Amino acid sequence: MLSEIGSLVLRVYLIRALWTALYAHNPAPPNLPLHAIITYSTVALLLSLIFEVDGTRQLREKLRLGTIATDLLKPISIPGFLFSDGLGMTLLHAMTVIPSLLIALLLVHVDRPATAGAAAAFLAAFALGYAVNFLLNFCMNCVAFWTLETFALQLVVRWLSDLLSGAIIPLAFFPGAFQSVLLHLPFAAVYSTPLLIYLGLLRGQQIGHALLEQAAWLLAFAAVAALAWNRGRDRVVVQGG
Repeated sequence: MLSEIGSLVLRVYLIRALWTALYAHNPAPPNLPLHAIITYSTVALLLSLIFEVDGTRQLREKLRLGTIATDLLKPISIPGFLFSDGLGMTLLHAMTVIPSLLIALLLVHVDRPATAGAAAAFLAAFALGYAVNFLLNFCMNCVAFWTLETFALQLVVRWLSDLLSGAIIPLAFFPGAFQSVLLHLPFAAVYSTPLLIYLGLLRGQQIGHALLEQAAWLLAFAAVAALAWNRGRDRVVVQGG
């Protein structure tokens, strides 16, 4: 717990130092002044601590160990169990982040959403992003039905997600056409959309369109996840156990 608190506080301090140095020697984008980019990066860091809790990894381990065979005999929904278990771990992890956040706020000033409506929209976007992230991870771990190992695939997708979702670098820094493409990818639905709403860069109808796009990705991944689960469940191969 203490090492986790120290790690987060140090990362927040380094974020502030990095962006302060970059903005001191480069012109600031018109819609992202220094205080906004520090807020963006700090909130993105907190979101990443929540999104990195992946309960679907249990599916890969169950397939490798063979315990999936007995789980399939139980009168439960295994995808529902994985989501519930992951949500519980996320809530516990979020509680451990609170002391770190309180200390970190002594080092940096984090802007609040401009209005109560923006805060509510941010929470809605965050919930949709959480669900999209869960289904994306679930689809990747369903590949283990055929390969028994998904670590390399998850590593590649995680790297792409960190780079193309706005988790590390705001998508506003990417060039025009490339930025437009990235804003409509599922990775942006996880990080960029909630963060842009939080900063007030999306307003009015733009928020509605962004939430609808998140919901569309959610339905698309839900359909893929259901197909992968049903196909994989019908061809379970038990290794070990």
